[in-house]
Amino acid sequence: MPVPPAASEELQVGRLQSAVPLARYTAARLGGPADWLYSARESSEELVAALHHAQEREMPFRALGGGANVLIADEGLRGLVLINRVQQMAFGDGWLRASAGSGLMALARQCQARGLAGLEWAVSVPGTLGGAVINNAGAHGGDVAGMLLETKLLEADGTLRTLTAADLGGEYRNTRLKRRATRDWLVLEATLALQPDDPARIATRMAAFNVARKRSQPPGASLGSIFRNPPGDFAGRLIEASGLKGVRCGAAQVSTLHANFFINPGEASADDYRRLVLLVQEGVLREQGVQLEPEIELLGASW
Repeated sequence: MPVPPAASEELQVGRLQSAVPLARYTAARLGGPADWLYSARESSEELVAALHHAQEREMPFRALGGGANVLIADEGLRGLVLINRVQQMAFGDGWLRASAGSGLMALARQCQARGLAGLEWAVSVPGTLGGAVINNAGAHGGDVAGMLLETKLLEADGTLRTLTAADLGGEYRNTRLKRRATRDWLVLEATLALQPDDPARIATRMAAFNVARKRSQPPGASLGSIFRNPPGDFAGRLIEASGLKGVRCGAAQVSTLHANFFINPGEASADDYRRLVLLVQEGVLREQGVQLEPEIELLGASW
């Protein structure tokens, strides 16, 4: 195991831990231990310090926000895992600027209370703003790319870059950041464009989105949508048409409510999920002639 980063004023004593199970930090409650884990809660300076400490010790580095959209191997992750819990936000005339660790659902509610429309689609979307920027998260016809003004990115060499939506090349659940080979960098914050509207009308739209989500998506621990929808079709429809709705690998199961969701009833392993992803991919390719692409990200050496 690598030598741990030394505690400092930025990396506060008690927040740096070794051999921490990552299941508690992921939406599907899956994932083995991190060699070292640090939870940042107060400022972006903590995030920068964690990145620098990892680099100085030549440790692999990975940041996690809400732990949505990631499947971490049962063997866990090497090096230092940073849990970003820094939540800061500021509102202006038609814009919101928030730290990458800010929760999407909380941001949506804050916007509604201030009569700012545009983020209603995120009212029941798990995860953080940073992850949403990287993945171009979206729902109900809206996404981050459609409202992003700029984002601040800290590169591994210490360079602070300001990127626009055009720089990120946002497309359906994908960006240039997501396609980068390494993750030795950090999204620090993002600024979103919003529109003034009556808070009551915004609340009505949010309530409708919540109802639609509860009606169509299974409750409990899951990774959200497993596969991207192929052009002109839906991954869930293709999976169901292939006779795979409800199929299991170990304790992981294709949801009987929405086939593009895989459920962890409490006993599943990450390897159960991995095998189920491969089984469904192979089944849909065989039965429908379509190669489904994962929307989730697989993390860990065993993949």
